[in-house]
Amino acid sequence: MKATRALMDEHKEIERSIGILKLAADSLETGKKVPNEIFEKAVKFTRIFSDKCHHGKEQDTLFPIMEKRGVPREGGPIGCMLEEHEIGRGYIKGLDEATKRFKSGDKNAVAEIIKNANSYSELLTQHIDKENNILYPMADQVLSPEDDRWLLKKFVEIEKEQIGEEAHRQLIELLNELDKTIQKV
Repeated sequence: MKATRALMDEHKEIERSIGILKLAADSLETGKKVPNEIFEKAVKFTRIFSDKCHHGKEQDTLFPIMEKRGVPREGGPIGCMLEEHEIGRGYIKGLDEATKRFKSGDKNAVAEIIKNANSYSELLTQHIDKENNILYPMADQVLSPEDDRWLLKKFVEIEKEQIGEEAHRQLIELLNELDKTIQKV
């Protein structure tokens, strides 16, 4: 398996989480009662799986080795992806804060929940498309088979260090649970 294929497989799970988050925000916007736990668990999944693990693999291994192979950071796709990672973190922070305020009884937080959830969903949908169709094919062109083997090995190490060996499976279970919960809304 190529390292970029492993990252694209993770994108499928991230896209599932985005779909759940978008559906929850849309339901909230139409006045349906959406359990806070959906947003709380979506934030947890995003911070651990999407950011720490997936973005960690990109930022700590893929992007630096691509730079070594001649792909510029500034003014290129790597710089754009790094910037979007930061913007996404801001939306998730806003979503987390608004969810906590809503849970404490602040009804005005609903608009912030919807805004941050929708903004994050839109950003990440476009971000994943750019990575799958521009950045990763570029990586496949510049990386050697040795680079690819090294990346896959580092991905395993990052996953163990960042989230633990069992956490990946548990996060997918969390996503499955969220999927069931949102279907009941």
